[in-house]
Parts: sequence; C-alpha cells; structure tokens
Amino acid sequence: MWSGGGHITYKNWAANQPNNYRGNQNRGVIRSDRQWNDLSGKRSYHFYCIDVTVVEEKMSWEDALSHCREKQTDLPSLISITDLFLTQTGINHITERVWIGLRFLGDRWMWVNGDPLEYEAWSQAGGQDHQCPIRKRCGALTKEGLWENWDCEDKLNFICT
Repeated sequence: MWSGGGHITYKNWAANQPNNYRGNQNRGVIRSDRQWNDLSGKRSYHFYCIDVTVVEEKMSWEDALSHCREKQTDLPSLISITDLFLTQTGINHITERVWIGLRFLGDRWMWVNGDPLEYEAWSQAGGQDHQCPIRKRCGALTKEGLWENWDCEDKLNFICT
C-alpha cells in the first residue's frame, strides 16, 4: 500500500524482495538501479516527492509548457517506469491523455528539462510514427501509461510537476 493509502497495482521489486528480513523491514525504497527494496523504518533515508498537478484546461504543448513554467513547475519528464506509474496514477480518472515534457527536436526525442531519454513507453496503436514524425512532434501520456506523439498545436490537458 502507498503511504497515501492507495493500493499498489505496479511493482518493481528487486530479486528476492520484499523479504522483510528479521521481521522489521516495513518501508519501501527505490535503489539506484530503480528497483524496489524493503528496509527497516528505524533508519533515515533521502526521499523525494512528486507533486502531480493535472490541469484540466486544454492547451497547445507550448502554451502548456509556458503555463507550468509561470508556476515554477514544468511538464514532466518520465525517466523511469516508476515515474511513469506515479504520473499515470494522477490522470487515471480525469482525462484520456496529457501533454508531457517530451519533444522531437532536430532528429531525436528529448525531455525539455534536459533529463536523459533512457526509458521509453511508446504506443504501437493507431498509426503512431514516433521514429520520424513530420508533424506530430510533441509527446503525450495516455491514461494507460503509454506515450503518443501529437501535433504540438493540438489542445490537450496537461500535467505540471
């Protein structure tokens, strides 16, 4: 169960985890290899929070980016499956898809905040051509957790993180 009370539907436990070693490992952590491990709650660990704000006003990709940055936030970069899951959970019952910080510039897709593009979750449905898009050069996240490329002038809801 997540700390906010939600049920876990996605799991990324490392091999042989969780093992509740000695009966006192009741906290979950994300390791540097992005897999999960259970550890004792008696120690202090570094942490990070993801504040996902779904904006239910449809805008073009550029306008959505400007809106987020005016609020000192950004369109999200989803650099791992964990980031993807946490963001997807935020939109699940609100909208079909949202803009994310993914953009095709030059000859490649990149996160607009400079994060490396190491993890990908492209949809294979409905004529998606993300390899060499002519018009659809902005990225969106579906409520199913897949990426789609869209025309940047289309108007979608979006997320600021």
